[in-house]
Amino acid sequence: MSIPYLSIIIFLPLAGAIAIALLPRADPKRIKLTAAFFTLLSLVLAIALFFMFDRSLAGAQFVERVGWIPPLNAHYFLGIDGLSLPLVALTALLGFIAVLVSWKIELRVREYFVWLLVLETGILGVFCSLDLLLFFLFWEVEILPMYLLISIWGTGRKEYSAMKFVVYTLLGSALMLAGILLLYFHAGTFDMVELAQLGLGPALGSLLATAIFFLLFFGYAVKLPLFPLHTWLPDAHTDAPTAVSVILAGIMLKMGGYGMIRICIAIFPQIARTYAPLIIVLALVSILYGAAVTFRQRDLKRLIAYSSISHMGYVVLGLFALSQVSISGATLQMVSHGLIIGLLFALAGLLYDKVHERDITRLGGLARQMPIMVVVFSVAGLAALGLPGTSGFAAEFLVFLGSFRSTMVAGIQIYTVIGVLGLVLTAGYILWMLQRVFYGPPKADYEGAADAGKLETFYALVMVALIMLIGIYPRILTDVINMGVLPILAPFG
Repeated sequence: MSIPYLSIIIFLPLAGAIAIALLPRADPKRIKLTAAFFTLLSLVLAIALFFMFDRSLAGAQFVERVGWIPPLNAHYFLGIDGLSLPLVALTALLGFIAVLVSWKIELRVREYFVWLLVLETGILGVFCSLDLLLFFLFWEVEILPMYLLISIWGTGRKEYSAMKFVVYTLLGSALMLAGILLLYFHAGTFDMVELAQLGLGPALGSLLATAIFFLLFFGYAVKLPLFPLHTWLPDAHTDAPTAVSVILAGIMLKMGGYGMIRICIAIFPQIARTYAPLIIVLALVSILYGAAVTFRQRDLKRLIAYSSISHMGYVVLGLFALSQVSISGATLQMVSHGLIIGLLFALAGLLYDKVHERDITRLGGLARQMPIMVVVFSVAGLAALGLPGTSGFAAEFLVFLGSFRSTMVAGIQIYTVIGVLGLVLTAGYILWMLQRVFYGPPKADYEGAADAGKLETFYALVMVALIMLIGIYPRILTDVINMGVLPILAPFG
């Protein structure tokens, strides 16, 4: 009997949450160590799976399939391929780092770590599910933990931001569920692999297929988020606790991009090709609007949040350029952005803990007091603007190269050139932010501010090392990603 690696990886955080809930004494240190232990186990298994993955085989590996609801032809069906494996590894990594970032949490510690670990299980399940009903259930798991984590442990207008997140998420979920049910009623199965092989577009008729495609697409566009469905994101990030911002930006946004390629493009390739120009226009608006609005932000976390809207636009551009290189670049961008933006939010939260200020206009001159922080913040910022040698450059280069050379979309060269303008804006706001926060004359208000401690330096350097490794040797991921992209592009010839 084969070992159910995926089930173990998915449910280890949940097991940790149960263990924390049942701990006889509410000792904060024991709770934190328990959370770290279970998330570290999940991370170690995910890394082992990454090296065990056969890079010569297309299609799902480590498959687990068990009958679940026979009358509905629904299965407990798990598997990973080149698209999902990097995202599973990213989720396990950021889940562990989120626990380390939360080491100083003192309010209702037991509840906090229970919900944090339940959230990780839900996200891992999304990336491993190959049954649409199971996929949807895991998708919904994250709503309650995220609402509670923001509304209880957040800051500012935390209740408003948490409720806004729930309203938008439920709207997207309702659209997605409607699309899934329509798909099931006409195909008789929730099996995502089988649905991709059926060629349902012509069989359903153009009107119905288009309706299902856009129900699913807009469900994922809310999560990504894509303009104009993005307004929940800056509020949620600004008021969320640091670890929740790391998970929200680093992993949860990627659920939207993953759903677009795994379901919208894979199951409805011809519809995706027909409407690719319209979707790419929305992506370009997200790129330019997100970057332009970032210049007007004074709150450090809000600035990073708007930059995510711009960078997720690159993902959509690469996906709907519909070439192997562009889709590989978009998937690499999801992983790269997860590392970079996760690190930026972790550092922003750490900076606030040290100086109790996030207003960029009031900060300045911190480089002398915080040499480690300024170096790591600079590396993450330069990676975000696509500096060669970082993962940001590798991902964006592949997105733009693949998009420009694509033959699937008319006028794609013009769209790509417009998208490149976003890089100019990104360089502007990143350099502006670094200069205002860390350079200039030291301010008396922050005299004696402490630098990053040993724990913070450890997880920051781990993420910097990964950003540099992927930037210098992107094949460590692209060889894996390509094995997931090729089957999806088969209908395009």
